[in-house]
Amino acid sequence: MRRCQDGRHLLFPRAPQLDPARIDGVVFGNANGAGEENRNVARMATLLAGLPVTVPGTTMNRLCGSSLDAAMAASREVLVGDADLVLVGGVESMTRAPWVMLKPSKSYPPGDGQLASTTLGWRLVNKQMPPLWASSLGECTEFLREKYGIDREQQDAFALRSHQFAGQAWEAGFYDDHVIAVPDTDLTRDESVRLDASLESLAKLKPSFRKVNGTVTAGNASPLTDGAAAMFIGSAKASELLGQQPLARICGRGVAAAEPQLFGIAPVEAANRALAQAGICWDEIGVVELNEAFAAQSLACLSQWPIDPKIVNPYGGALAIGHPLGASGGRLIATLSRGMKAQGARYGVAAVCIGVGQGLAMVLENTEIGNA
Repeated sequence: MRRCQDGRHLLFPRAPQLDPARIDGVVFGNANGAGEENRNVARMATLLAGLPVTVPGTTMNRLCGSSLDAAMAASREVLVGDADLVLVGGVESMTRAPWVMLKPSKSYPPGDGQLASTTLGWRLVNKQMPPLWASSLGECTEFLREKYGIDREQQDAFALRSHQFAGQAWEAGFYDDHVIAVPDTDLTRDESVRLDASLESLAKLKPSFRKVNGTVTAGNASPLTDGAAAMFIGSAKASELLGQQPLARICGRGVAAAEPQLFGIAPVEAANRALAQAGICWDEIGVVELNEAFAAQSLACLSQWPIDPKIVNPYGGALAIGHPLGASGGRLIATLSRGMKAQGARYGVAAVCIGVGQGLAMVLENTEIGNA
């Protein structure tokens, strides 16, 4: 993290009339807070961006669903009248996630210490945790694809679709108005999008987690990436503060949990609950943004929802764009709200699976249609 000179102009170029002191709080998601995030990245980022020191910040950790959870928490603050404007988002630097080690139980212990990577998955596992629950995310995905009868060819085809759709979306300019270039780089788009991917090239990749009869590869799993996302969530008064109209209205939230080794299927029930809260049915949904942690995980969820797969991730997903844990939920909301507007859809669903067996989902309404 580094301090930006007058960071407010970088954060709020679309709301020049906003007085930053009117922000009631900052809620960010972050899965690994052991590095420069300094445990509470929301507060650290607020200070480094040059916002007033009177703006408070809190960080939420629900692993892969952290920034979606942050958005849910902020929306509840607004609903109960505790806030009119909340800056919400998430951040993850998986390339710089530190190694950690336990403190010794006694002074000058014999033997060597062991470092654990905090990038992804389990570390420093409690010995009472059942080994099945503590399986790697990739091995859990192998369990899931066996349960739902998903083969390697289906996974590779879904991954190829993600790269193709992401490439088409970039070329069409869909991401131009809601992606910000990283300072001091020459990148113009996400570098993990493979425009040259093919079923033949994906088929050549070896299984990454299960060497015998494995199907999950580097090609049909989301890449480790860095990323950040931010948005405003507010009451009707927020439009006056920002000087602009909202893109979408949050009208349903859902949380669900499953067996830890079947974490990938948890978004199914979370989305069903979010729809029930919104009072609508699946046949009213025009766009779905489902975080593609793994192709098999996404396909398992799609097999359980009564929807046309064509409405899912029409602008590419994490298999191509990447899955920067704490930032992914914010990206899903941003892509969904703009995708609904572009396609003239009234309702959409953003959903994410979460390691250790959880799922989150949110239903959005296109305000251009809902207010008509």
